[in-house]
Order: sequence, then C-alpha cells, then structure tokens
Amino acid sequence: VQLQASGGGFVQPGGSLSLSCTLSGVNFDDYAIAWFRQAPGKEREFVTAINRGDRSTSYADSVRGRFTISRDNAKNAVSLQMSSLKPEDTAVYYCAASSRTISSTIRNINVYDYWGQGTLVTVSS
Repeated sequence: VQLQASGGGFVQPGGSLSLSCTLSGVNFDDYAIAWFRQAPGKEREFVTAINRGDRSTSYADSVRGRFTISRDNAKNAVSLQMSSLKPEDTAVYYCAASSRTISSTIRNINVYDYWGQGTLVTVSS
C-alpha cells in the first residue's frame, strides 16, 4: 500500500496552491482520505477529509471556505485546493487513508492506517 502526496511549495499570503494524493495497492473506493498538517513545534492536526461512498466532506474550522477537497475514484486520487492562504497554513501536509471511518470519526487521527510522506507548504511574503 502506498500513499503519495505531491504539490507543496512556496506561496505568498492570499495565494493558492493545490495538493494531490494518490493511493495504490488497495481498492481506492473503500478508503476515506484525509489531510492532516503539522507545523514546526506543533502537533499534527486535522485539516479536511472526504469519505468513501457518499463522498461527504469535513473541514477544520480554520480552513473551511478556503480549502476544497475532492476525489476522483477513476484516478485513485484526492485533490486539495487551497486558496486565500495565510502564513499560519505553513506546515507539512500529510494525506492519510482509512477503511474504518464513519462520519463521527473521520477527524480522528487514530483511525487512519496509511500515511503519505508529507509535502511542505510555506506561506510567506
């Protein structure tokens, strides 16, 4: 099983950036995909997730309205569109996959079985 995250980089405040995550080695349709992030000196935190099946989504309050998650089951990929980026969005972003989520647990880091390697997003002027 492999999760591959890509798309990080440097952007100025107010700018946009897109991240992508692909999952291979399992049936993609059976997995919810989430993004977590970890800033220097801080714990890893939930950002957003998209469930399997109904594709319901969940967002952290800090990113709601600015970030959009979507999935393409034909490509085994999830995209994260980030706009109106702020310096406090600076972090390493990790995608994660779980076949065990339900709507009440989708934000819980402990239900995610597979993790990507992380991609750095830096928002600075």
